[in-house]
Amino acid sequence: MKKIIALILAVMMCASVFAACGGNDTQSGGNASQTGKESSGAPLVVGYQQFNQKFSPFFAESGYDQDVASMTQVGLLTTDRAGAIIYKAIEGETTTYNGTDYNYKGLADLEINQADGKTTYDIKMRDDVKFSDGVQLTADDVIFTYYVLLDEAYTGNSTLNSLDIVGYKNYKYNNTKAEDVEVSADEIAAAIADPSDEVKEAITKINSDLLTSEWDWCDANWESYKEDYGVNSTREFFIMCYGTADSYDDGLSDEDLLKAVIEEYGLDYAKLGEAYGADLSGDVEAAVEKILTNSKLAEMDGEECPYISGIEKVNQFEVKVTTYGYGASNVYQIGNTVAPMHYYGDESKYDYDAHKFGFDKGDLSTVEAKTTTPMGAGPYKFIKYENKIVYFEANEDYFLGAPKIKEVQFKETADADRIPGVQTGTIDLTDPSLSLDNAGQIGEINGNGELTGPVITTSLVDNLGYGYIGINADKVKVGKEANSDASKNLRKAIATVLAAYRDVAIDSYYGETAELINYPISNTSWAAPSKSDPDYQLCYSKDVDGNEIYTSEMTDEEKYQAALQAAIGYLKAAGYTYDDASGKFTAAPEGASLTYTATIGSGGSGDHPNFLVLTEASKLFEKVGFTFKVDDVEWSTLSNLVNTGDQEVWTMAWGSTIDPDMYQVYHSSNAGGGSNYYSIKDNELDQLIVAARTSDDQTYRKAVYKQCFDIILDWAVEIPVYQRKNCIIFSSERIDTDTITPDITPYYGWMAEIQNMIMK
Repeated sequence: MKKIIALILAVMMCASVFAACGGNDTQSGGNASQTGKESSGAPLVVGYQQFNQKFSPFFAESGYDQDVASMTQVGLLTTDRAGAIIYKAIEGETTTYNGTDYNYKGLADLEINQADGKTTYDIKMRDDVKFSDGVQLTADDVIFTYYVLLDEAYTGNSTLNSLDIVGYKNYKYNNTKAEDVEVSADEIAAAIADPSDEVKEAITKINSDLLTSEWDWCDANWESYKEDYGVNSTREFFIMCYGTADSYDDGLSDEDLLKAVIEEYGLDYAKLGEAYGADLSGDVEAAVEKILTNSKLAEMDGEECPYISGIEKVNQFEVKVTTYGYGASNVYQIGNTVAPMHYYGDESKYDYDAHKFGFDKGDLSTVEAKTTTPMGAGPYKFIKYENKIVYFEANEDYFLGAPKIKEVQFKETADADRIPGVQTGTIDLTDPSLSLDNAGQIGEINGNGELTGPVITTSLVDNLGYGYIGINADKVKVGKEANSDASKNLRKAIATVLAAYRDVAIDSYYGETAELINYPISNTSWAAPSKSDPDYQLCYSKDVDGNEIYTSEMTDEEKYQAALQAAIGYLKAAGYTYDDASGKFTAAPEGASLTYTATIGSGGSGDHPNFLVLTEASKLFEKVGFTFKVDDVEWSTLSNLVNTGDQEVWTMAWGSTIDPDMYQVYHSSNAGGGSNYYSIKDNELDQLIVAARTSDDQTYRKAVYKQCFDIILDWAVEIPVYQRKNCIIFSSERIDTDTITPDITPYYGWMAEIQNMIMK
């Protein structure tokens, strides 16, 4: 259940224009209007969704919590409006966006050098930056932050530990020989298949720790779900989520009940993963790899290794990080937030030369203790969270200039109250969802029918992500091979009909605030194919023989019929039996079906941009005896299906990152329980993904990614649907709109220059 809630928050984060939009995580200074005016003294009140109070730069999960942390923090590296690194941020660099030159300044300069199979990131910081309590920011704070993120006790969202940092493995295992040890996937699989006592103990601990944690979560949250699930106690909620027996003895103590459920799962981590809503195999494999590595190290003559050789403090304002090889996205991981060691750590436990880094290895209790009360070198100081409002005060020592607005409040506000809230003055700035109805409401409030007017000023920004319909190759296939021509033809039949309805559905839901996309990537990325490219194509617009399905003269109805005829051709090629007399399919080939289900997570309301796509496709397929069901369920049900790989066809949206690395979503290693929900397993695709992420040539990478997109579309596991715009609305009456961050982008949000904003 906790995993499901986390997924809901992740989707909320992707839906929020406030989250991960450049902001103060990248500390970029543009050229916002400098009017010389003073702010009125009124606080800036920003409408937000519910907070989880994980305001730590280390542990924030939802986009809204991340924004609270970002207000208080400074990022090590600087990016511009296009998401590109500013390499000389101390003195500042100028880049052009939309025909306008903007100058960016930040905390540090960056130099990247590659030699002898290694990449070194040389980071030189300015010496005049202070945290909001007046303490100077130095290299020691950077070192401390890195070691926290790389500690085995760290449980936050950072994946810095995925980088192949020189010496990290030696530090992790506290053995100078660890980098010489290799454990193969086959060895890990064999150890799991025939577990030793030590492996059994490790698996049991993973299951036990998870269930114990879930008991605590159920204890803290059962009342919130009392009405939805009919539970009246922690015990009932926990049994509903994780109990496997038909009934339990009411006389069992809470401790014994938890113990009984733990014993029921035993070593069956797969079963527990299904209940939890996430595959636990990665956790188990990592634990087993550690056991096997330690076993091999015991036979070697390594020495203790209390530090990471690839993280080097050059002087008080310079740090070097060295990795094996090169990864195109590594720089964004290395350029993380710089947290104050004296606040989150223990100064008495920091001595760089003595290999002491501000905490005891494996014990992050001092860091965790500050999760709800962030502090850093950002533009604002966190004051408190009270009555669903986060209060901030200006950091007068902010290195890009003391904010003109001295007080800011982040106020939890229901979506339905956001537009009226700006109108009436209860909030000054927020991010409502932008449907056609909401756009009309803003135009009516302004009195001019426009999104910007005397009451509300609107900024529309492409969402850093896109909406899609997915097909699980392991569930929708012919025979046993998901990559066979027959299996691909089956999925292409479905994809072709779905693709035909995209334009009318998206237009009716979003109007001009969204556009169709034809490749599985957000239009915000530099790697996205352009309509002007000579090989740009409308996705799923050809029949089984490679002929174009549509002509420019076709009406909508003619287009749908053309798509259906193409689908018939694909299904025949897939081995389906077609009766010419009735015009219907009568039998499916082995391993396939005449019935497939598309799952959508709008809780039965049908309020989803892809609902019309799915339902109209269902009606069209019905004409030829092919049943395409549409199941509108609660979001939690859909997310559980997707995470366990039990979905056939589904619709969701991806959140994107600055770098378009495709490894996590499409590489074969992440299929079958990982984040490769499509179950696509293609050796050529894997090789291309790895080749692209290990090059720093953007032109080369874009060409390689185009090949990747073509392979994904040939597998027909994803139908790209829409690129929507996020909406940020400002009070024209209370905010000096000339001082709002100009040219807001997905990588450079409204908070990026918040220090320049003025209240009237």
